[in-house]
Amino acid sequence: MMGELGLKCTVRMKKYRSYKGNVGKIAPNVLDRNFKAKKPNEKWVTDITEFKLFGEKVYLSPMLDLFSGEIITYTIESRPVYSLVSKMLDKAFEHINDGDQLMIHSDQGWHYQMGPYQQALKKRGITQSMSRKGNCYDNAVIENFFGILKSEFLYRQEFESMEHFKKELKQYIDYYNHKRIKAKLKGMSPVQYRIHTLKAA
Repeated sequence: MMGELGLKCTVRMKKYRSYKGNVGKIAPNVLDRNFKAKKPNEKWVTDITEFKLFGEKVYLSPMLDLFSGEIITYTIESRPVYSLVSKMLDKAFEHINDGDQLMIHSDQGWHYQMGPYQQALKKRGITQSMSRKGNCYDNAVIENFFGILKSEFLYRQEFESMEHFKKELKQYIDYYNHKRIKAKLKGMSPVQYRIHTLKAA
């Protein structure tokens, strides 16, 4: 019946799992599901998701600010190597201002257990927080972003190639940050809300 009506089911893909046991140091769950932030650069969350297109896999690593839901930056790679996260982290650090007291929360994926990752945070005075093992609700905001991304972007478009996908992904994230309004942000987009709040302060 759905075929006759031209309808397609948008079932979400299985989540990419980066957990490989304890390969480094596990940080405590400092965030503890307190997803509200009073200002930008106070609480960031991150994770990795996987896309399967054209018989290939590609991995997305974004950083999201809990204050407005803005995607600070992201990287995309054909393999889930450490540089996927380290390059994203380097770009995210460019958004930090003097005086910011930042916490970064993730799951227990092996990338976030790595010494270089943890040292990079420590060097900048950033508090590291990790979800409890196997508990996706501890990082629910970034998980929700992945769900929105796949429902609004991945499942509703057709791509000509992987390069076309990456180009359209960049445009979607720009739309998500600058134009996609949210009721909880008083009808503003993440960037509009951040700018409005800073002006009002």
